[in-house]
Amino acid sequence: MYCIKCGVELADSEKVCPLCGTPVFHPDLPCGQGEPPYPPDHRPRVDEVSRAGVLFVLTVLFVLPAVISVLCDWRMGNGIVWSGYVVGGLVVLYVAVVLPLWFKRPNPAIFVPIDFIVIGLYLFYINFATHGHWFLTFALPVTGTIGVLVTTVVTLLRYLSRGHLYIFGGALIAGGGLAVLIEFLLNLTFGLHHTFIWSFYPLAAGVLLGAMLLIIAVCK
Repeated sequence: MYCIKCGVELADSEKVCPLCGTPVFHPDLPCGQGEPPYPPDHRPRVDEVSRAGVLFVLTVLFVLPAVISVLCDWRMGNGIVWSGYVVGGLVVLYVAVVLPLWFKRPNPAIFVPIDFIVIGLYLFYINFATHGHWFLTFALPVTGTIGVLVTTVVTLLRYLSRGHLYIFGGALIAGGGLAVLIEFLLNLTFGLHHTFIWSFYPLAAGVLLGAMLLIIAVCK
């Protein structure tokens, strides 16, 4: 047996080379278990944390303020006056943030329209509670149009591996047209103006940026 550094011949009992001090490696002897270079990590791993338990705690954190607000509202006013807005806001936030976490692989093409449906129902409740007349002529078409636009973009981005510039370019142009629709519905519902004033600015920006992305996509 020889030293791996200086090549001097070594006896079988040597543990360190007497010439250069290099530790001797005995390939025929079993290697002992030495001390690890780092102290053991006793922190719980991510896979050891119960996913259902965490989601249950989050659900309780949403349900608890909703119940407290309803009880306080009922106790102070003998009816439901303001707590409905709190409960509705918590439901919208829960559906948008916590509900997809219950699934291992949530599909945004499914959850995005659900989010907008819940938002529409919340706006319908506000319209009903305040005795308003703006839901059918303003909130519903605006929420529905934005929901369709966002759902379309998310679905195309998820299922198409190419053509993202076309998708974003078309979304910008459609977003500019959405601004015109919003101003038209505002004028129709609330009678603010008799003509278009501000919506042409986002329309022009959306058309220019969208056309730029489409030109870049075509002329690679």
